[in-house]
Amino acid sequence: MKTSIAAMVAALVVGSVFGAGSVTSEPFGKTPDGTAVSIYTLINSKGVEARIMTYGGIVVSLKVPDKTGTLGDIVLGYDNLADYIKASPYFGCLVGRYGNRIAKGKFTLNGAEYSLATNNIGNHLHGGLKGFDKVVWTAKVLTNKTDATLELKYVSANGEEGYPGKLSVTAVYSVTEKNELRLDFSAKTDKATVCNLTHHSYFNLAGKGDVLSHNVMMSAETFTPVDCTLIPTGELKPVAGTPFDFRKSTAIGARIKADDEQLKFGGGYDHNWVFNKPVGKLTSLATVREATTGRIMEVLSTEPGLQFYSGNFLDGTLVGKGGVTYQHRTGFCMEPQHYPDSPNKPAFPSTVLLPGKEYRNTIIYRFSVVKKSS
Repeated sequence: MKTSIAAMVAALVVGSVFGAGSVTSEPFGKTPDGTAVSIYTLINSKGVEARIMTYGGIVVSLKVPDKTGTLGDIVLGYDNLADYIKASPYFGCLVGRYGNRIAKGKFTLNGAEYSLATNNIGNHLHGGLKGFDKVVWTAKVLTNKTDATLELKYVSANGEEGYPGKLSVTAVYSVTEKNELRLDFSAKTDKATVCNLTHHSYFNLAGKGDVLSHNVMMSAETFTPVDCTLIPTGELKPVAGTPFDFRKSTAIGARIKADDEQLKFGGGYDHNWVFNKPVGKLTSLATVREATTGRIMEVLSTEPGLQFYSGNFLDGTLVGKGGVTYQHRTGFCMEPQHYPDSPNKPAFPSTVLLPGKEYRNTIIYRFSVVKKSS
């Protein structure tokens, strides 16, 4: 008896239905060592959809409505696993153990010096040569949740990428009925270590073109200036009177070419903004608006900082989903996190995690559209 292709595909798809949405999964290829990778599709009752794969906890696509109600994919990425493995500038991934940079790949904790990979201008970036963005996570659909929810787990061995302690990490992804992509990260260790997890989607609310006309608003009154290798100097510099002042909604491209040393160091925006709030309190950090589609993205987090990156290193060499070439600044990142190089900056909020304590970090990307005038 012959089996139809549709039936074969259906047999490969595993689904769970929630009161307000659904989660399905299917194979998404294998890593070079033969490890199977799956992709999960989370959908709420309004059709908002996130596709997340077990390799790197990567958000492969995120579809939200525009002002006409039409759903569109607003994140950059690839159509297949092989391209993510071959060359990805951290598209859509879960970053760890330490998001952002650690100077010269070294830090001292409890009198012991630890050496990490130096994979970015002589510094350590985003967890090293094989950070959390390049490992396969164990997935479980959480059926006791109202929202479409996926749990990913990974245990990072003591000494992995040079970090001390066995770190057990849980990442819960939810597509909520508020049209949110919600990320809840937690971690525990058996030895003192540092931990700073974040999410690294490249967003384009228009779904095409560059992002220079997107308008950004952030309440931060200070940011952490950097040296020429993008390591913070330790100073908290006021944004007032600089191209880093987004306290009023301002286009990304409005001042990105200003004659400013910090913009030259980053090739544009690639800096950490500082928010005057208690660490651990869920707070709105930024709002991004795109006029042609009417899409609005609000970024909320429990973290004290937000790395805003304007896609400066996209240069037309990467061909992404649907054969689209990603040109300069065709995506931007909003990465809530602790400050870069905190392990070497005692005045910055601590990223030390001790045995018996639990690391927690919530990030929410909330989507809406411009309300029609009456």
